[in-house]
Amino acid sequence: MPPKHKRVKRDVHGWVVLDKPVGMSSTHAVSVVKRLFQAKRAGHAGTLDPLASGLLPIALGEATKTVAFVMEGRKVYRFTVRWGEERDTDDAEGRITESSDERPTAAAIGTLLARFTGQITQVPPRFSAVKIAGERAYDLARDGEVVDIAPRPVEIHRLELIETPDPDHAVLVAECGKGTYVRALARDLGRALKCLGHVAALRRTAVGPFGEDVASSLDALQRICSGRDDVPERTGLLPVEAGVAALPALRVSTGDAGRLARGQAVLLRGRDAPVIGGWVAVFSQGALIALAEVEKGEVRPRRIFNLPRG
Repeated sequence: MPPKHKRVKRDVHGWVVLDKPVGMSSTHAVSVVKRLFQAKRAGHAGTLDPLASGLLPIALGEATKTVAFVMEGRKVYRFTVRWGEERDTDDAEGRITESSDERPTAAAIGTLLARFTGQITQVPPRFSAVKIAGERAYDLARDGEVVDIAPRPVEIHRLELIETPDPDHAVLVAECGKGTYVRALARDLGRALKCLGHVAALRRTAVGPFGEDVASSLDALQRICSGRDDVPERTGLLPVEAGVAALPALRVSTGDAGRLARGQAVLLRGRDAPVIGGWVAVFSQGALIALAEVEKGEVRPRRIFNLPRG
């Protein structure tokens, strides 16, 4: 047999915002995109369940250094709750554990939403990636073990009822912070309404700085990448700095850029020096060179980028 040719890996840097289809795991999605772009490194900003569709931001190369900042951003979900059944997974894939003949009115749902807005306490689903004594909750649940997950605070910035297409279903939109489980939210809404419920459909429409306007379908990415040698220059790949768009931008001289690149702190000098503090994205000659923390006029580099110039 002729020897197999190894795929050539490339230094590809940037963000791909995949519109993930239903049925694909986040891990599989990352591996597919990494292979399409022939990238050496890849990671994602926030797991999306196989049952869910929507935005899965995938970082390639140096963009992996900005993943934490995307994950800290707000997320927006559009989801359908099926009333009358609670399931062990809190979504349509699980087995029914309890049922009810009660159905809520649109008015009852709308009145309840304020209780689930702001900072609330939430118990993650039994089938979740939460770690319990070093084990994933879903692994323990699959083994039939009783999973006792501690409640945790989460932030829900917006929760709206969009429509009630029939007595069994309600469509809602939630804008929430890191660590929020929409499946748990549907479960808790059902319990509060005394009718039970689970997520029947779920779509993520925004993650941090990324919205549906910059998302690419898997088919579109395959068309872009098929037989092309200049993949990094093709549409579908956003720049590394797109992941830190929410951070203040700080522009420095080439001399200061060199010092920051060597891990040295620099001072913001002169009357025109910006008065800023906290995390910043540092640019020099139009290129992102570092993420840094600023305190009392001192810029301390925390992550250095090795991006091609020009």
